Amino acid sequence: MNILIVTPTYNEIENIKRLIPSLLSLSNEINVLVVDDNSPDGTGNYVEELSKTNERVFVLKRPGKMGLGTAYEDGFAWALKHPKNFDYIIQMDADFSHNPEKIPEFIEMLNSSYDVVVGSRYLNGVSVVNWPIKRLMLSYFANWYARTFSGLKIRDCTGGFKGFKRAVLEKIPFHLIRSDGYAFQIEVNYFCQKLGFKMVEVPIIFIDRHSGTSKLSRRIVYEALFRVIVLFLDRIFNLKKV
Repeated sequence: MNILIVTPTYNEIENIKRLIPSLLSLSNEINVLVVDDNSPDGTGNYVEELSKTNERVFVLKRPGKMGLGTAYEDGFAWALKHPKNFDYIIQMDADFSHNPEKIPEFIEMLNSSYDVVVGSRYLNGVSVVNWPIKRLMLSYFANWYARTFSGLKIRDCTGGFKGFKRAVLEKIPFHLIRSDGYAFQIEVNYFCQKLGFKMVEVPIIFIDRHSGTSKLSRRIVYEALFRVIVLFLDRIFNLKKV
């Protein structure tokens, strides 16, 4: 069993120095890929040096900030081409807002009958720490909106802590996914469901390290509003053949 953790970074050197050992200590089957967008603080260079002495650590260096969605797409493409032939691919943030200790539970679910595991902030009420009420209400509404119009059956449609069996990423039509903000997560979930993969949510506690500040731009919000309408039309008229 080969497992790959994919985590995008931009100026995360202090976090990545802690995160990589934390992940590797969970299991000898776990590998880590850092997708770095040319961090000025040297995150990518640090991981590159570490990879020279640790065969379970990898880095994919990109020329600059290119967006979270493309970071995951590039990381997934790298994973599918790698000779280690990874069985499971897990995506997560590098800043410890996603707790590494939940990963064994993800693996346990993937070892059973599930194809996709979603770390859910809304499975048991609301499990978010350090968000202002305005940000929390926006997220809660966005998930209601996504579920209502896309037909998704999961509670947390926009979360970024997820695990996939290899076959899922091999079949998702990434060429049809146009969004880069949190709508990217909605689109990936939509195609997982449309393709008939078995999905399960596990409860997580999301802790935002940027207390009291929103990382959302209007562009990201408008992008999500528009892309969900596109998914709604596809749901009704089956426009996107997969």
